[in-house]
Amino acid sequence: MSEADIHAVISDFAAAAGRAVDAGFDTVEIHGAHGYLLHQFQSPLINKREDSWGGSEAARNRLMLAVVDAVRAVIPDSMPLLLRISASDWAEGGIDIDASVRLARAAAERGVDLVDVSSGGAVAHQRIKAGPGYQTGFSEQIRREAGVPTGAVGFLTSSGQAEHTVATGQADGVFMARAALRDPHWWLRAAFELGFPLDWAPQYQRAVPRHSF
Repeated sequence: MSEADIHAVISDFAAAAGRAVDAGFDTVEIHGAHGYLLHQFQSPLINKREDSWGGSEAARNRLMLAVVDAVRAVIPDSMPLLLRISASDWAEGGIDIDASVRLARAAAERGVDLVDVSSGGAVAHQRIKAGPGYQTGFSEQIRREAGVPTGAVGFLTSSGQAEHTVATGQADGVFMARAALRDPHWWLRAAFELGFPLDWAPQYQRAVPRHSF
């Protein structure tokens, strides 16, 4: 990518964030994980540039942070800004948790309100040790050492797992997608299981469980 290409990408991120504001969204999240462009620039396994956009860790992080700056500048001060990162490349010589703590700290200083902590996606030879809660250690360390709220993701599918993750300080929130695709009423089920009072839609009132979901 040329210098002009890079600056065009930064401008495009800002323009997209502006459209999200105009459309009435409550928050904006920058996707900097899973092998997409911002992650490619960040990862030493992919970024072999020798100019000001590569070489050192600071240079590899430059595009990610430039996008953060550009997006933060066009959204309201009151609008939360989230940043999703891959905390580890799960491969030798790639991004590790210590580098991710430094990135998260720099992002928070620029106005990121929460770091959505995932991992992997940069290279085919990654060795991910996947399992329930396998990324919560990353989110906990970033939360503790970078001093920024975090979200945990990955094989967290039950209300008990989600509650435990937040209650034990491993993250400030749990983000789910596939669980909701499998069960669009997951949130009602979780509220019932955790004893959280919830107002059901009038159409569902006759289906409110009394003893078990």
